[in-house]
Amino acid sequence: MVIMGIDPGYAIVGYGVIEARAGRFLPLEHGAVTTEAGENFSRRLEIIYEDVTTVLQKWRPGALSLEKLYFTNNKTTAIGVAEARGVILLAAQQNRVPVFEYTPLQVKQAVTGYGQAEKRQVMEMTRRLLHLKEVPKPDDTADALAMAICHGQAAGSALRRTLLR
Repeated sequence: MVIMGIDPGYAIVGYGVIEARAGRFLPLEHGAVTTEAGENFSRRLEIIYEDVTTVLQKWRPGALSLEKLYFTNNKTTAIGVAEARGVILLAAQQNRVPVFEYTPLQVKQAVTGYGQAEKRQVMEMTRRLLHLKEVPKPDDTADALAMAICHGQAAGSALRRTLLR
């Protein structure tokens, strides 16, 4: 199964596309959609939508794995991220790609086996699981690949197969 993971944002949207087969993961493509701070916000959302759509159409993933939105102290940032998530969800819907959402704790658990793992541990395990020479940069890209691995782990479980029926 081809899985696209996305770490949502509006300045940087990390993405990673992997193939998950029999508990093994093969990286297909990873990168980041970036938008400029001075750009009109509506234009930034349009760029995110267009670039995510391009990757979706190139790889035709069977699933899109996305981080669940949670609010921190900065509600202004959270609103912008929520709007970026909205255009990402629209791109997935228009390309008929089912979306699966995971919490940071679920991603850490799936990638490292420990839900309280530190960010650097998740990034290093992502590198190892994908047999990459280096941890992908920017961090948002590594996070997106971890999101894809998380879904690959969950989709391969007996519980997930039961839930998907």
